[in-house]
Amino acid sequence: MTKDDFKVKIFADGADIQGMLEMYHAGFVSGFTTNPSLMKKAGVTDYEKFAKEAVKAIPDLPLSFEVFSDDFQSMEKEARKIGGWAGNVYTKIPITNTKGESSASLIKKLSAEGFKLNITAILTLTQVEQVIKSLTPGVGAYISVFAGRIADTGIDPIPVMKETVTMCQAVAGAESLWASTRELLNVFQAQACGVDIITVTNDILKKVSNIGKDLTRLSLETVQMFYNDAKSLGYKII
Repeated sequence: MTKDDFKVKIFADGADIQGMLEMYHAGFVSGFTTNPSLMKKAGVTDYEKFAKEAVKAIPDLPLSFEVFSDDFQSMEKEARKIGGWAGNVYTKIPITNTKGESSASLIKKLSAEGFKLNITAILTLTQVEQVIKSLTPGVGAYISVFAGRIADTGIDPIPVMKETVTMCQAVAGAESLWASTRELLNVFQAQACGVDIITVTNDILKKVSNIGKDLTRLSLETVQMFYNDAKSLGYKII
């Protein structure tokens, strides 16, 4: 499959260089996102070394790297450094710090200076509105709404994502982003909402080959998998 097969831009979400390169060469990914939790999972111990390796390996697609301080003064210093790594880098700023204090002022300052941003951990339309009001038109910004986490609370994220799309369309350079994807179906849901970007982990991206697969055939393959696994373990009831 290629990028043209999707109406939404797919960004691979992860922090494993090998996995990132695998998706880069697959041909249907339009960008990459990372975060400290993904880096911890991938065993990354040197943030800057990892980031610069990724930038060197993937020079022509957007890459998002997140600040990790909790006070806004330190966050700003990190953002400026991250934003200077390469022209295709977007700096991820959380919508609040751990005290619940809004990052709106910092977002406004950095956006006004031309820094491309990825505003992350957004879960409410009020937060989306705060970000939209803080952006400088024409400067790149991803409005990253964690649709998967919204769904984890039992709330349908679709209305939130549709409204996010509408609000982003009012500011040049702002792009709506469906984050915390849980299953491949979310890609098609994001497309139906008109979302600009969806972030997807490699594990889910590997299921792209299932798109359009005959369900009867998939049923048979599932039965075969259960049978083979039981046989390999030597299970017996009688």
